[in-house]
Amino acid sequence: MANLHIKNAIVEEASKKIPMSKRIMGRVPHAVFAEPLGPTESMGKDTLHLLSYKGAFLKPCPGTKEYICCGYQILNVATNCPLDCSYCILQSYFLHQPYLRIHVNLEEKLAPILAFIDRDPDRIVRVGTGEFADSLALDSLTRWTDILMQPFSERKNAVLEFKTKTNQIDGLIASPYRDRIIVSWSLNSPLISATEEKGAATLKQRLEAARRCQEEGFVVSFHFDPLIPHKGWREGYLKTIDLMDRYLRPHGIIWISMGSLRFMPDLKPIIRKRHPGTAILDGEFITGLDGKTRYFKPIRIELYRFMRQNLEQWYPDLGLYLCMESDEVWRKSMGGSPRDSEGLKGFLDDRVVQIFK
Repeated sequence: MANLHIKNAIVEEASKKIPMSKRIMGRVPHAVFAEPLGPTESMGKDTLHLLSYKGAFLKPCPGTKEYICCGYQILNVATNCPLDCSYCILQSYFLHQPYLRIHVNLEEKLAPILAFIDRDPDRIVRVGTGEFADSLALDSLTRWTDILMQPFSERKNAVLEFKTKTNQIDGLIASPYRDRIIVSWSLNSPLISATEEKGAATLKQRLEAARRCQEEGFVVSFHFDPLIPHKGWREGYLKTIDLMDRYLRPHGIIWISMGSLRFMPDLKPIIRKRHPGTAILDGEFITGLDGKTRYFKPIRIELYRFMRQNLEQWYPDLGLYLCMESDEVWRKSMGGSPRDSEGLKGFLDDRVVQIFK
């Protein structure tokens, strides 16, 4: 349970008898039981909130029709995260739902999710748990790896991606299952990682963990999202690519996504209040077609083109793609475009077939 500082636990009455609740509480015997206190500036990152989730566990990624989306499916196992990245959109999403909210009824809700996947064996379903919470930061408590790796590994038309900024890979390594499992890390420049990703593992620690996963037979992937222009950003991102070259086998990477900093306007004052020393809001922004604040188009194109050229110089077949960008930005930065969301989904589905032969 390295890097976790759990002080309190809130267990809803309906969740107390659920096996997952009992297992988690057995792993934090020092935690003090507490009552919900409502919104808190700290986001309650030292407090577990164990609840029986009433919504749908599996949902499509909430992309917008204005930009090209990858067709990802989100497995909503938890909300909020013990890390505290300055740019994190969860600060806005869950401002009024604080604490580390763990959906302890996951096991009983897994059957219909698997049935959905099995309904069409010719359709590739790409699933990830890292949209609303880091996939591995709480795994020492939740053991999501124990619950999810076997059923996904047994299905030839699905992959499960664990997306993290940690080096908490013990649960993965302990599992005998490797097939159809993707272990993924968010990466950034050394400066952004050190100053804006509070509580996350260092770049070196993340890449050491990725190397260990490759040695153990896992397929890995990476996400440069958000790319953030800052003083010396070209040299900074080149240092990260150099670290990747030092630690990784590039032919074992299924894909690398790239996206630039973007956020709904209501996140800006939250960032200013919770991270007063940050410099990430100093860039040149506009309001995008989806209502989000994002960098001017020429800035985004320059970021993506620079990263593409240098990543492809390292290895030409990395499955590079852009997250939530337009056809025009794709063409001008990547030298081509999937044209629409179906095209990008097809490209990534083909990567699954290619890598997991």
